[in-house]
Parts: sequence; structure tokens; C-alpha cells
Amino acid sequence: MMKEKILIVDDDPDILDVLKITLESEGYEVMEGHDGQQALDIIKKTMPDLLIIDFKMPRMNGDEVCRILKQDILIQHMPIIMVTGKGEVTDKVHGINAGADDYMVKPFEPSELIARVKMVLRRTARDLDANPLTRLPGNVSILNEIQKRIDDKEIFAVCYIDLDKFKAFNDKYGFKKGDEVIKNTARILIDSVQEKGLPQDFIGHIGGDDFVVVTTSERAAELCKTIITKFNDMAPNFYRREDKERGYIIGKNRQGKTKKIPFISISIGIVSNEKREIKHVAEVGEIGAELKEYAKSLEGSNCVTERRKTN
Repeated sequence: MMKEKILIVDDDPDILDVLKITLESEGYEVMEGHDGQQALDIIKKTMPDLLIIDFKMPRMNGDEVCRILKQDILIQHMPIIMVTGKGEVTDKVHGINAGADDYMVKPFEPSELIARVKMVLRRTARDLDANPLTRLPGNVSILNEIQKRIDDKEIFAVCYIDLDKFKAFNDKYGFKKGDEVIKNTARILIDSVQEKGLPQDFIGHIGGDDFVVVTTSERAAELCKTIITKFNDMAPNFYRREDKERGYIIGKNRQGKTKKIPFISISIGIVSNEKREIKHVAEVGEIGAELKEYAKSLEGSNCVTERRKTN
């Protein structure tokens, strides 16, 4: 596994030494700079995962560096921790206004430094992976979550969730209304997990109208039943009155022929390792795709569970 790279920038060599020793002891790769301009030069050559920079420095202050970096689309996602002197409230405000993600006050405890570094890196990784529409964790987080449960030898269930007839809805009502359906589906998943799931349950957004919920095998069926009930109650509200009264919309199939298209429904495939061994996240995805496809072949909203066993 590659080490995360952290650039530390301060004109005080003693502070740099403390930062370097503390960070390297936690396994981070550390680079050093002594002023703001040098920080920019290093970042252009070697993109670090995190910048820790003092507010007051020669040539260019930390808030100026921060402001320049946040204007560059290629590196604006890089997190920045600003270091300020004790009691310098205005420095903190300038740093945060310039785009700093967090700040530390000198002198600082090494344990607090490490805690803040881990928090900022974790938050940045989550934000970069999050779906921009729903803010739910994306594919990287989903794969990591499932693989972690496999590695920890937990008994789990992964619910693969997909909307049916969503393309026809988008074609008739437009992408803005389609986005409303996606966001409300995410809200239904969150509410359902809060009602029927556990605090450690996980909700992810694969993309488009595809979602994932990871829960325990004993709670999966009841949870999915709740999701379906809530979705079926919600779906008609997205249609115009005339379509709602009809119970369907008029659309065209791939051959261009006019046909009656039912309201959006939801299909769920539940994959569990309760009765079969699963060694890799790819197995979960393959089984889930198969189950979801079968659920989508049925009329209306449905939930299908894997029933095959392995020795």
C-alpha cells in the first residue's frame, strides 16, 4: 500500500522537526518546505495528499498559498491544515476564508495533530468519492465496505437496488425531475435504515438509479420490504395529475412504437453469505447483478433473495 504524502511548510526548523518526526512515526511520507513560494513549487512537481502550512511565513503567507491552490481546478481538492500562533484569531479566520480545511494552534500536542490529519484525509477521501447528487458514498467506499466485512468474516447482506422504468420517466419529464426521484430514493433508503436497520449499516450510491445497502442477513428482508412500501407510496407523486389518474404514461419503446409505461418501481436483489461462502467483493457484485436482473423481469416492485447454498 502506498504511503500518503504530506507536505509540511514552516520557516521554523524546530516546528518542522516536530511535524516530521510525528508524521513519519505514523507511516506518512513527509516532504518539507520553508516558505509559501517553495510550497507552491513543490506541489506543482509532487502532488501531496495533504498540506500543513504555517500562516505567517517569508515570501508568501499561508492564506495566500491556500487561496492560489483553491483556484486551481486540478489541485483544489487537496486538503490544507493551517497552523497559527496561539490566540491569533484573525489568522484562523483568514485561513478558513482562504479555503483551509482545518487549523492547528501552536504549540500543539502530537496526538491532536495526528487525529486532525486522519480526520481531514478521511473526510477528503469520502467527499471525493461521494455522489454529487445524493452525497452518499460512491463506488470506492462501497467496494471497501463490502470487502471489509468479508475480511472480518461477518455474516452480512448486500441489497442491490435499481429503479424500473426510470429512463421512460426521464424522457417524458426531464432530467431535473429525474434527479428529484434519485434524491428522494436516497432519502427513503436513509429513513428505512434508520427505522429497520442498525447504526453500522451502510448506504451507497453506485450511480444513476443504482444503490446499495449493506446490513445484517436477519434484517435485510424486513428492511427491503420497508423500502419497497415507502417507494411505492412515493412514486405516483412525481407524475402529473392526468398521468397519475391514468396510472401510466404514454411513451415509446426502442422500436419507436407508442406504448403504455407503468409508474417507476423498485427492484432489489439481496446477496448474503449466511448460507454460502463469499471470498471476494466481485462475487457479491456478480450475484447481485443476476438477482436484480431477475427482480426487474417481474412486474412492479420486487425483492429477490439468493437461495443457493455452497458447501
